[in-house]
Amino acid sequence: MPTNVAIEVEGLKKIYNGKITAVDDISFQVRHGETFGFLGPNGAGKTTTVSMLTAGLRPTHGKAIVDGLDVSHDPEEVKRRIGVIFQESTADGDLTGRENLEVAAGCFGIPGSEGRSRAKLLIDQMQLSDAADRPAKTYSGGMRRRLELAVGLINRPRILFLDEPTLGLDPQGRAGFWSFIRKLREDDGLTVFVTTHYLDEADEMCDRIAIIDHGKIVATGTPTELKDRLGGDAVNLRIQDGAPDLTGLLSGQPGVLSVQKQDGTYRVKCQKGETFVPRAVAACTEAGAAVLGVTVKRPSLDEVFLEYTGREFREEEGPTATDRAVMLQRVQGQLRGRR
Repeated sequence: MPTNVAIEVEGLKKIYNGKITAVDDISFQVRHGETFGFLGPNGAGKTTTVSMLTAGLRPTHGKAIVDGLDVSHDPEEVKRRIGVIFQESTADGDLTGRENLEVAAGCFGIPGSEGRSRAKLLIDQMQLSDAADRPAKTYSGGMRRRLELAVGLINRPRILFLDEPTLGLDPQGRAGFWSFIRKLREDDGLTVFVTTHYLDEADEMCDRIAIIDHGKIVATGTPTELKDRLGGDAVNLRIQDGAPDLTGLLSGQPGVLSVQKQDGTYRVKCQKGETFVPRAVAACTEAGAAVLGVTVKRPSLDEVFLEYTGREFREEEGPTATDRAVMLQRVQGQLRGRR
């Protein structure tokens, strides 16, 4: 395994009950210090993959190396080295924030004084000092997620797994959570593996992204690379009524990939909208067709997702029954690994 690789997955497969293939021969690498996004529709295999990487589920075939350890051969050591934030809250609401952290430290075998010291440091880092000795059930959603992030960091992991970490938070809470993650990466070189239903988060925060569908990885690359593969920008030209058909004129412009006409509007797919628009407006004007309006839409991750999976990425979708079963196994395994 190369020294700059934090996670290496090769031919990983998970089959349930000998017949249901949830993850089907996937391979990828995650580099040290990067944020790697793992996207896919419900039931695509995201939760199962994360569960195998965090040693909550044993792979049927293939291998997964996390921080230099084979998850099949050293599952307990893997659990001690990583941090995991689940999509469903795991903080004990009856305990204070400080108590949640100290209990987590004890589960990792961290001595009492050291555990208390780490808890205090994380409480300060997560800006929870004023609420540290209040029951966690009194925390707002954003405070609770910061507490759970602190719990996931109590063992000082080099790799942090985030499974839908901002699900249900308002925009301010989401922005606040990611600001902490960004600082951790800058200060500690933390590697982050994240699944999310918010494509704007993936676009902004992830260095690279893999899209999984029906258990197979269908695309991998930086957000820019994935968007560029769609073939360029979409430009809408609204033309004055009575103008001649401009399909041929627009199709002949440099960099144009396709032209579609609907009523008085032409949708043009082109390589670079910023260079196409002035040429197109000039050509239309010269042809006696006044341009009433122009919009340029650059490819988005929503369009990338639709292109590769044939489905829109719906934020409101919750976990499937299979996801919930896998998550339960994962939580139980994580707790066993901390004892």
